[in-house]
Amino acid sequence: MLGYIRKHDLLRAGDRVGIAVSGGADSLALLRILLELRQEIGIVLSVVHLNHKLRGAESDTDEQFVRELAAGHGLEFVCESCEVKVYAAERKLSLETAARELRYEFFEKSLSTNSLNKIATAHTLDDQAETVLLKIARGAGTRGLAGIYPRRGVKHDALAQANHSIIRPLLGTRRAELEVYLMEVGQKWREDSSNRDLRHTRNRIRHGILPRLERHVNPSVRESLSEAADIARGEEEYWAGEVASLLPQVWTGTRRGGTITGKGFEQLGLAFQRRLVRAVGESLELELEFKQVEKVLGLKEGGCSMLPGNWTVSRCKGDLRFEPASAEPGDYSYELPVPGRVEIAEAGVAIESAVMIGDSGLERYSPEHLLGAKLVQNGMVVRNWRAGERFWPTHTKEPKKIKELLQDRHITGDEKKSWPVVASGDEVVWVRGFGVRRDFQASDNKGVLIRDFPISEGEP
Repeated sequence: MLGYIRKHDLLRAGDRVGIAVSGGADSLALLRILLELRQEIGIVLSVVHLNHKLRGAESDTDEQFVRELAAGHGLEFVCESCEVKVYAAERKLSLETAARELRYEFFEKSLSTNSLNKIATAHTLDDQAETVLLKIARGAGTRGLAGIYPRRGVKHDALAQANHSIIRPLLGTRRAELEVYLMEVGQKWREDSSNRDLRHTRNRIRHGILPRLERHVNPSVRESLSEAADIARGEEEYWAGEVASLLPQVWTGTRRGGTITGKGFEQLGLAFQRRLVRAVGESLELELEFKQVEKVLGLKEGGCSMLPGNWTVSRCKGDLRFEPASAEPGDYSYELPVPGRVEIAEAGVAIESAVMIGDSGLERYSPEHLLGAKLVQNGMVVRNWRAGERFWPTHTKEPKKIKELLQDRHITGDEKKSWPVVASGDEVVWVRGFGVRRDFQASDNKGVLIRDFPISEGEP
């Protein structure tokens, strides 16, 4: 790890480092290794811990475990608690996204109020491989291929100017090596029960997909994915400078929207166009994946398309105009990965998608549960239904307004307004309680299964 730290200049003598310790094996290993290296590097250590309050008593026990560990090593302990579920509901985020946002807010707060200039997190080479594979599968392009960076800057201007940062010293180290190390030094750790929950996409990659790739494709697939990330980061650093110098020449706008001037933009090569569209998305706090960038570039004159985050893009006289879509209070929209799961706090349900290929070992599903695979090529979103939208249930002769379908089932009030549907492009392909639209159903037992579950109070 010391070689990785020096290669990426992550730590210097005099740094005051808060180690983010959850209680798991990775973070415990990071703590123990930095304790061994602190004199050689010349750093001052403390422990930071955020209790997400997601697993009840288990979360509180983790906090107590880390608190006692810090005290045992004579380290300052910085701890806060947060209500991730409440935050997720208020911001219309998934629990994973909400937890990550709150975690990094806590890190920046710790950097600003606790005499720290570095926060060290325990992301490993395995985390890097999982992230790269997940990003590729979701179509994130070269930015996603770059994966996790060894160093992450902070948003707070004063902290950024003071060179405060979040570092990942373990990105070059395998998780298995860390567990062996902990056993050698006799250090116990806590197991997070949610890490085995296969409802989470990352866990399916960790426990299912990567082990199979190791056995059947490449025993060093994790290292290969990590190396690919290193290469991509170098490419991204180069392109970032090129795009930053060119963007002001073609883009006029603010965070509320703006325009890409078609005349100068269309003369650029495809690689520049793609990266500039991504950069515009970032300026709007919108992360665009490859298929969404292609959708923008493929717009015909007079065309208009929806983007994530309730944005629209339209082409007029060659220019590309980005602006917020009009929305009613209480509207929501979340991307649904395939396979994957998204929690809809507004409706109190989780929507899950899974790819079904013949008899895949799961129970067989009737056609009303399976969406034809071609319908997901343009991506899918879970949202509340909109006024005037129609849907064709399996056992009816013709489409009917969704409003009337819900009224027939005595679904009224706020529940009716927030009732979830799944849309692909402009088409509603699935409605909760009604299944897949009749003319979009899979023709056999091959397709995409869409189903819903109540959000359990005990879920992470």
